[in-house]
Amino acid sequence: MRNKLFKSKTGLFNVATTALAIGISLTIAFVIIFIVSDDPMNAINALILGPAQSLRNFGSVIEMMITISFTGLAVCVMFQASQFNMGAEGAFFLGAIAATAVSTKLALPPYLSIPLSMLAGAVVGGLLCYIPAILKSKLNASEMVSSLMLNYVSLFLGLFVLNFFLRDPNFGMLASEKIDQANKLTQFIPKTRIHTGIFIVAILIAAVYILLYKTKTGYNIRCIGNNPKFANYSGIKVGGAIIAAQVIGGMIAGLGGSVEILGIYDRFQWTSLPGYGWDGIIIAILARNKPQYVPLAAFFLSYLRIGSSIMARVTDVPNELIVVIQAIMIMLVTATALLGRLKHKYIIKEAVANGQDA
Repeated sequence: MRNKLFKSKTGLFNVATTALAIGISLTIAFVIIFIVSDDPMNAINALILGPAQSLRNFGSVIEMMITISFTGLAVCVMFQASQFNMGAEGAFFLGAIAATAVSTKLALPPYLSIPLSMLAGAVVGGLLCYIPAILKSKLNASEMVSSLMLNYVSLFLGLFVLNFFLRDPNFGMLASEKIDQANKLTQFIPKTRIHTGIFIVAILIAAVYILLYKTKTGYNIRCIGNNPKFANYSGIKVGGAIIAAQVIGGMIAGLGGSVEILGIYDRFQWTSLPGYGWDGIIIAILARNKPQYVPLAAFFLSYLRIGSSIMARVTDVPNELIVVIQAIMIMLVTATALLGRLKHKYIIKEAVANGQDA
């Protein structure tokens, strides 16, 4: 009973502090808008209401939400094990390349091409994140450093494959051959590009939640994230859990890349890393590494991104304001250590008030 109360109060406190951080960052953003804009009310209206004023705009929010939900979920799994693997960016990129290769080079019917393309993306993403995972497990090498370097290896490897194996010579720029419409995910809402990937990511979020909180593997991952020494003394294979967390995260990011290509684009034509892996880190921080909160965090960030883009188009406020908002939010959310004492006082006070032994 005491443990359940503690978890409940901790969860409520985390939600409250995250909401407070978001509120403070938006307030600061509004102040900045009033300082730099000649028409601040119109700018704020565009930022807050712009994404909801047309189906096309709101569709753009959902499209971005689908994409960054994959990378956010991937980072959540890795961060749950305290593995700061930055490889979601490279895994997403190579996952998209792998899906493009399967869908354009293999003459398969759609009922085989689509799942095999997504499977290829997931496998490639998992293999990429396996490299820093095994280096951390066997050599205690920093997964952050190795994964950051691998992102650039992924970029140039992907461009090599694109240029020499997938390139369409009849297209005016570096891009793959066109993906057959039958081999793509269905866009089911007119005037938007919202596709069936939204159902895939919803199922995946539920599956990851079950994995982390209802299975032995998930318990091991969370245990080493909370206290690796205790996990080791308890007989948990720490090295195996470290590898599992990073490989699973890489597979999710790679799957996200394949879903992005099959759902949105007619051909692969990225010549740089798209940045969705870094967005995944922001999502994981806002969601407090909880998979069930990933959709909310992804929707919020997507809404802000689209709102800031609209604001930049129709007012004199630059789009870079969103970077300021994000930076403030991240600093405030990650500063929870400063609120640790207040959190514990609150929990103890509530426990005593309810007749619990604090």
